[in-house]
Amino acid sequence: MDYPLLNAFWTMCLIFLWVMWLFLLVRIIGDIFRSRDLNNWAKTGWLVLVILLPFVGVFVYVLARGRSMSEREVAQLEQQQKQLKTYIRETAATEGEGARHAESLAKLAELKAHGDLTEEEFQQAKAKVLA
Repeated sequence: MDYPLLNAFWTMCLIFLWVMWLFLLVRIIGDIFRSRDLNNWAKTGWLVLVILLPFVGVFVYVLARGRSMSEREVAQLEQQQKQLKTYIRETAATEGEGARHAESLAKLAELKAHGDLTEEEFQQAKAKVLA
């Protein structure tokens, strides 16, 4: 054992910091591409800075645009939540109408099977349900 415990701890800390920085770099590159308030030249400039001088570029980006980065993330999540709720409402409304039509047709078929409705009455009621 030629590797003391303190060196192992220090190595783990450095690996953790490197992974954290790498995660931040990926988030920043994603934010640069998604940002609508930057024109293409500004996006290119930020990407060049972040890729060519990674440590300095990440820290400068966080200092310059860190607050708006979180605001854009929150706005995007709110928009996704709103789209999800709209989709659920539309789907539930469509399935609800279909279920009511199916129930009505099942009741009509049952009445016809028991002889309570004639074929003509059944077809008229069915057309009214499906209309």
